[in-house]
Amino acid sequence: MDQGERLPKEEFVERFKLRTKRLALDVIRFSQSLPRTEEAAIMKRQLLRSATSVAANYRAACRARSAAEFYAKLSICVEEADETLFWLELLTESGSIPLSSAQTLLSETTEILSILAKARKNTSK
Repeated sequence: MDQGERLPKEEFVERFKLRTKRLALDVIRFSQSLPRTEEAAIMKRQLLRSATSVAANYRAACRARSAAEFYAKLSICVEEADETLFWLELLTESGSIPLSSAQTLLSETTEILSILAKARKNTSK
């Protein structure tokens, strides 16, 4: 999805569902390469929970029965995407992994968070 590209709403929703699911899968694969320390195991578990939650809750938001429910699910997505960023930052800043190994995930999560936050801002409660 190019930032300048304007898609019909239905197509955007389907592509974004796939994008959040791809992030979850990428985090699953990434987590398999993390060091086998107690600290990394704790961060890995939290990272997996938050990244997979972004995809699951965005999918649930798309099935919302009301504007209020959509807003609430979108809010969860924003929180979980931000938490995913937090765990990736903690893994790199703690020295558990080099920044270079997480850079792609950091960038993708930042973009997804930005899109979700904007969508929430443009949605009435």
